[in-house]
Amino acid sequence: MAKLLNVAVEDIIYYIKLSGQIPSILDAIATQKIIAETVEKVGITVEVEELQKAADSMRFANQLLRAEDTWAWLEKHHLSLDDFEEIAQANILSTKLANHLFADKVEPYFYARQLDYYGAATYEVILDDEDLALELFYALKEGEMTFQEVARQYIQNPEIRRAGGYQGIRSRADFRAEIAAAVFAATPPQILKPIVTPKGVHIIAVEEIIKPQLDEQLRLQIMGEFFTNWLQQQVANLEIVAKISNNSPSSQDLPKPA
Repeated sequence: MAKLLNVAVEDIIYYIKLSGQIPSILDAIATQKIIAETVEKVGITVEVEELQKAADSMRFANQLLRAEDTWAWLEKHHLSLDDFEEIAQANILSTKLANHLFADKVEPYFYARQLDYYGAATYEVILDDEDLALELFYALKEGEMTFQEVARQYIQNPEIRRAGGYQGIRSRADFRAEIAAAVFAATPPQILKPIVTPKGVHIIAVEEIIKPQLDEQLRLQIMGEFFTNWLQQQVANLEIVAKISNNSPSSQDLPKPA
């Protein structure tokens, strides 16, 4: 039988304080208040159908496929059904507010910075020896070796080695500046001449350059970035006063955070 441990609200606040989480929690509270005040000011509301859809999305995201799963999740997180609906409503209001404030800014922003959203599918091997890198580069250019052969021989990480050095589709910001300049100037498929960085000597195969499309996913991403930056600016302009006691809780049963 498990030993019962009673935890008071004071214990929770004390632990949060000692673990250094108070500033981030205060920022989160301020953010929610800013959203609530702005939503009320501009007159954004939530329809019943929207709330139901958002609640369904939350259940799906948390794999709450059955009613008993939902109740167990609520109990674990010390939430009521009203709390659950309030979270769903807050999510909708945030989304609708972001759309209200920034929907018309997404398209011009995208086209002004379209180059930043290009993607590149690349393969990469990093060596310590520049002379060896050049030797392998010319062997690849002459068709004496394949990139997969080089990867199998010189990549230590087993998963990356099995994938032949594949790095996935990455944007310009994901590369070091000197590598990005070469990658996005390539004419795929192309093996780039070895590039030296503090990490080593990079042999990179550019498989494809992917032109960006302003689809719904990217539209939401850009709008989310606008909204996050706006919220951070709003919070930075606030002087947050928190009424938190400096007294220790009456019970010291909880271990202090490391």
